[in-house]
Amino acid sequence: MTLPDRFAAIADIHGNADALRAVLARIDAMGIGMVVNLGDMFSGPLAAAETWELLRDRPMPTVRGNHDRYLISQPPGDMGPSDRVAHDQLPPAALDWLRSLPMTLERDGTFLCHATPGADETYWLHAVDRHGTVHPAGAADVAAHLDRVAQGLVLCGHTHLPRVVCWKGQTLVNPGSVGCPGYTDTRPVPHVVETGTPAACFAVIARHSSGWQVTHHHVPYDPSRMVALARKHGRDDWAEALATGWISR
Repeated sequence: MTLPDRFAAIADIHGNADALRAVLARIDAMGIGMVVNLGDMFSGPLAAAETWELLRDRPMPTVRGNHDRYLISQPPGDMGPSDRVAHDQLPPAALDWLRSLPMTLERDGTFLCHATPGADETYWLHAVDRHGTVHPAGAADVAAHLDRVAQGLVLCGHTHLPRVVCWKGQTLVNPGSVGCPGYTDTRPVPHVVETGTPAACFAVIARHSSGWQVTHHHVPYDPSRMVALARKHGRDDWAEALATGWISR
C-alpha cells in the first residue's frame, strides 16, 4: 500500500467511537481516501468494542501505541482502569490484531510511530519540566530522536496535542487526539495535558513542490454519550475532559 500525495493522520482514539465516527465522516466529506493511524486505539472507559468495529471495517496503515501494548502484554488484573475496561470489551480478534501491529512503519518516505522511534511512552514534540508544566519541545529534544530516521515526513502521536515541527529538511507532525482531549500522568513528574477543546482532532497532510502542507482539523461532535460512559465507569476526570477539553479548570 502506497501513500498518496494527500492523506489524513489520526492518533489516540482511546475508545471514543463517536469522535472517531465524526472524524472519519469529515475525512470522507473532504474526499480523502487514505488514513494512517498512529496508535492507542482502545484504552479508556468508553466504547472499545465499537471502536474496534469501525477500525476493522476500514483497514489503514497502523502502528501500535503504548496502551495498545498494555492490552496484550499485561494480565488483566495488573492493568490500569482504562486499559481494563477496554480489555473486557474487546473480542479476541481485536487483541490478535493489536499483536500483529508494528511499533513503527515506513511508507514512501514517511515514518510512522506512536511516541518516538525507540520508545512508545516518551514525549517527542512536547516536554514536561520539573514543575509539571507541559510545553513545546525545543530543538535539541526534537533532534535527539531523529538520529535513526531518514524519512522526510515523520508522524507521531502520544501527547494528544497537535503540532508541526520542521528540522533540517524533515517535517514532524502530531495530529492531536481523536478521542481524548485531556489526561493526567505521573511520568516523568505529575502533570496534566489538556487541549482546551472537546473537539476531535486529526491532520491532513499534502505533498507540494515546496514541501509538506499540514492542516490540523478540530471536528465538533456530541460527546454526551461518551461522557455518560466515562461517568458510568467512575471516571469523572475523563468525563470532564470529554465535555470541555479541560481537566484542571
